[in-house]
Amino acid sequence: MALPILDFLLSRNSAPIQELREPAPDDAQIETLIRAATRVPDHGRLQPWRFIIYRGEARHQVGQMLAGLAEQREGPLPEGRRQQELTRFSRAPLVIGVVSVPRENTKIPQWEMFLSGGAAAMNLVLAANAMGYKSNWISNWYSDTGEGRKILGLAPAERVIGFVHIGSHEGEIFERPRPDVKGLYADYSGPFEE
Repeated sequence: MALPILDFLLSRNSAPIQELREPAPDDAQIETLIRAATRVPDHGRLQPWRFIIYRGEARHQVGQMLAGLAEQREGPLPEGRRQQELTRFSRAPLVIGVVSVPRENTKIPQWEMFLSGGAAAMNLVLAANAMGYKSNWISNWYSDTGEGRKILGLAPAERVIGFVHIGSHEGEIFERPRPDVKGLYADYSGPFEE
């Protein structure tokens, strides 16, 4: 017998960001979302992640700075492209940045810490959906540049795991094709042979 949580996981999908609307989670709900996000494997209890909340006017300020950075890098932007940058963080009413915070540790590799952050981002998505909100987890070009990360509030050594856009959604969400899982797993058959 399938448990309700399994049905929930098997039906999870991402809403188009531009379709996310108010209301968004309030302060108490955001705290609950972050609490759920931190319930992930964290070898050594290093907390190699943190969260940045983008809401209200801050979303528009980030858009202004990203549009400026895009123009610095590419020259004058066509109006459609400029609008795209201006609205990067204001399409949804709430965006939560999940940030990788590397810790020095002789026993735990950096990639494992980054994976813990990915698990935190996925828990955040699932918790938002469980609250009845819809979400979408993305990164984008600004995540890969030092200037972009600085605009977004990251320290030089930190990296973007993703930005989770959260809000309310009405109507159906397009169900994209999912992989055929039969080709994605196999019983162990010994060491890899080239």
